[in-house]
Amino acid sequence: MPALSAIIFDLDGTLIDSAPDIAAALSAGFAANGWPALDPRHVERFTGKGPRRLITDLLDDLGIPYDNAAVERAFQVYLRAYLDDPAGRTRFYDHVLEDLQAMRAAGLRLGICTNKNNAVTRSVLDQLGLTGFFDAAIGADAVPACKPDAGHLLAVADAMGLAPGSWVYVGDTNIDRATAEAAGVPFYVVPWGSGPAVSVAPGHRLTRLGDLLQQGRNATAAG
Repeated sequence: MPALSAIIFDLDGTLIDSAPDIAAALSAGFAANGWPALDPRHVERFTGKGPRRLITDLLDDLGIPYDNAAVERAFQVYLRAYLDDPAGRTRFYDHVLEDLQAMRAAGLRLGICTNKNNAVTRSVLDQLGLTGFFDAAIGADAVPACKPDAGHLLAVADAMGLAPGSWVYVGDTNIDRATAEAAGVPFYVVPWGSGPAVSVAPGHRLTRLGDLLQQGRNATAAG
């Protein structure tokens, strides 16, 4: 892998375990239609494709009939509930915060490419004290087409002014891997979230985010 100057990350399941907050907000949306409350670990299985798709995937899995109006009602209630409390139950995965701090100290530039709603993304980052870590953070509704469309990831890179070959994408799902492949960017998978189920090339499965620090140090030394 070439020396790095920047890393773009997925958010949910990659940097943070947000499933409890997502499940709580979705449960509020489901309750608006008389649908059952959701278990966070059940919700986690379907994240990565954006909230509306998350709602319909869960309904399909639970065998609950629905129409577009019901999905939109659940989505709007979910969005309000999530914005009201975006990260009260969310936690960082092991060593993530310290590794992000070390990456910034090493001179690496950091970005976020997530299928989470853009306003929710900014609220989550703000509540977790992460906003200052990232040069750009772009959610699904801020681009014409979201992941796995390559344009979403490349929009983050463009916002950061990144040169081709100087950065990688880190995530935890097959959606993230497909996005990186479509963009022609090296992909690395984390060992938590949905990461263990994602197949990657040898050397592209991280044990922690800090595994990428040496490439960043090499880039800084070379520059």
